[in-house]
Formats: sequence, structure tokens, C-alpha cells
Amino acid sequence: MEYEDNISSVISKRLEAALHDFGELIWAYVVLSKKDMSCIFGVTNYPGEWVKQYKEKGLQYTDPVVITALNRLTPFAWDENLMAGAGFRFPELFDRAREFGVANGYTFVLHDFNNNLVTLSFTLNCERKAEIMQALIENKGDIALLLASVHETYLTLASLSEKNAADSEKNSRFTDRENEILYWASVGKTYQETGMILGIKTCTIKFHMSNIVKKLGVANARHAIRLGMELQLIRPVC
Repeated sequence: MEYEDNISSVISKRLEAALHDFGELIWAYVVLSKKDMSCIFGVTNYPGEWVKQYKEKGLQYTDPVVITALNRLTPFAWDENLMAGAGFRFPELFDRAREFGVANGYTFVLHDFNNNLVTLSFTLNCERKAEIMQALIENKGDIALLLASVHETYLTLASLSEKNAADSEKNSRFTDRENEILYWASVGKTYQETGMILGIKTCTIKFHMSNIVKKLGVANARHAIRLGMELQLIRPVC
């Protein structure tokens, strides 16, 4: 749960920062496993009570937005008439959603290599409906890339979270020396300064940092430091 909360925080900050220029938007980033639709991860600023009801009642199984997204690659607008043309209507679901202002929106879709359905949805039940819709359509390429980038981050963090859970009995995924090096790097110390503090050579610092990068599955030391801090993997050094 702790790691999932950390992942949610990272994803939320990324989206809020990227969407800031569009003004106040109500959005939801959701990851659903196509193999097991009960496996759902979401980060959203939708009304909390609606999110709670959605999860408790398992509405992802009958949500027309989810059903439509499963068969789409491009963004689409939605309302209570979304699947009416195919002979399906969901009055009860949309009546419930309308109470929370979530009955009209626009959704971006992504299907990843882990067989997940990924969506980034925006509600449009407000006075700025036409303005928001126009902005989303005009910037749909950039928003689609944003969704891909954010989801890539999610996959990396989720993978680390799974590894951390598997390694929980070991208390730490790093050796004591690796933790010391990562800790001093996280507080802004250079390799040379860290070497002086620990009494070891700079080349040894680089060797251990290389191992840290490999363990975290990231591209470089800077990324390793950031993820170590975000996921609270670094133990304080006394």
C-alpha cells in the first residue's frame, strides 16, 4: 500500500504539472488489466465518493467508456448515449455519475505491452465545456504523448514496487555500501565528496552506483537517485 501511494503521488504530480496550462481540469488516469478487470489502478481528482462507489461496485465491468476504449486507439467523446447506436444504454450508471458531474467527457486511450488498457479521461460537465473540448482536440497529439510518457513512468514504478514486495524480507534492496552512496548522492554530495566521507576512491563510488542503476532498471544515476527518493528506498545514514 505504501508503494502504491508513492506511485500515485508521482503520477498525480506529473499530470497536474503537465495539464496546468489548460486550467482547472477534472481528470482520471486509469490502468486496467485486460486479463483480470478486477486489477485496477487509478489516479484522479474526480470526486472521492464517486471513485469509492466505482471501485466498490466494480463499475469498470459495465462502464461504457471502458467498453468503448477496449476497442479504440484514438480519443473519443462520451456521454450517456455513447453506446446507444449498438443498442446498449446505461441509464442507472450515468444517473449515478451525473450526481458527481461525471456524465460527459473525453477519453484518450493506450494499450500497452503488458496487456493493460490505459485511459486518461476528462469530464466536461462545467461552464467551460466547449472551451475544454476545443483545447483537448487541438492538443490531442501532445496529450496522447503525455499519456504514453506518464504510463511509461507508471510501468517503471510498478515494476520496482513488485520487486520491493518480493524483497521485503530482506529489509533492503541495496547493500549497506550502496545505500550509503545513494543516500549521500540524494542529499547533493558529489562522487568526490562521498568518497571523502566514506573513505573510499571515486572509482569505487562509480562502481557501486553502476550496480544501483542496474538493480533499479533505470538509465542513469540521476534517475536512480530520483526513484530512490520518490519510492523511499533510501535509508538514512547515521
